[in-house]
Amino acid sequence: MPKKKNVVITGGAGFLGSHLSDRFIKEGCKVYCVDNLITGSLKNIRHLSKDKDFEFINHDISKPISIKGRVDYILHFASPASPVDYLKYPIPTLKVGSLGSHNTLGLAKLKKARYVIASTSEVYGDPEVHPQKETYWGHVNPVGPRGVYDEAKRFAEAITMAYRRYHNVDAKILRIFNTYGPRMRINDGRVVPNFIYQALHNKPLTIYGKGNQTRSFCFYSDLVEGIYRLLKSNQSGPINIGNPDEFTILQFAKMVLELSDTKSKLVYRSLPVDDPRQRKPDITLAKKHLKWKPKVKLKVGLQTTIDWFKENIK
Repeated sequence: MPKKKNVVITGGAGFLGSHLSDRFIKEGCKVYCVDNLITGSLKNIRHLSKDKDFEFINHDISKPISIKGRVDYILHFASPASPVDYLKYPIPTLKVGSLGSHNTLGLAKLKKARYVIASTSEVYGDPEVHPQKETYWGHVNPVGPRGVYDEAKRFAEAITMAYRRYHNVDAKILRIFNTYGPRMRINDGRVVPNFIYQALHNKPLTIYGKGNQTRSFCFYSDLVEGIYRLLKSNQSGPINIGNPDEFTILQFAKMVLELSDTKSKLVYRSLPVDDPRQRKPDITLAKKHLKWKPKVKLKVGLQTTIDWFKENIK
């Protein structure tokens, strides 16, 4: 019988991390879920708590960690991931991107484990190239308020490549574009939970600027499939995983109004500092090398997400 794969997922109690935990349990793996719960929640993994192949470790990955026995895969997904979070926790955001990446890469080197770092479309900053290809180096303000997240992820990519080149660690870089779905936090600060919360409470939906800025929204199940395919592939990346269907924020707001049966109106506020004007992934590499592309249309995924918020958020 083949040995059961042992998987370490940092940030495993977060929105994406918990869905990854589900996927690897489903694949018959042993999952070590590492999270300090700064933005993650035990509610996201409560259904796994009695599974013999699931172990929760309350730990700040910015500090060294040891895992007994064999480790086959490490997925480093720990980090505050929304402007509200990383503006509230700027130092922890920088530390988990730098020290956390160093610690998890060191564990991968020690265990000879395959490694995936969750990077982000934020490494492209406010892009001057559209859509964004992996070869684009980005347009980031390193000293702006968003820089703590952008530069933490850019450093994480750099140290990942250094470990790959110098220590021959089997390391991969994943660049995630806007993702949404069940288990997002209502106070996340990102546009999807913001709009849904406002709509379900008949409050005005807050549009920043004129709403002409664009985003591309990927449903969580599509993203998890892309991550799994990257992990199992011989590709090292960087590789974009996201949905290339592009919407203006105004279009997205109107879709939320349509699907949520609300009396909400729209209200306009000034744009935050360094808010990207456009965001759309070029997924040519993912299509070619991973045979991956998103399947869930925005209306379908958004309705599922709205229904989940109705049931779980008061």
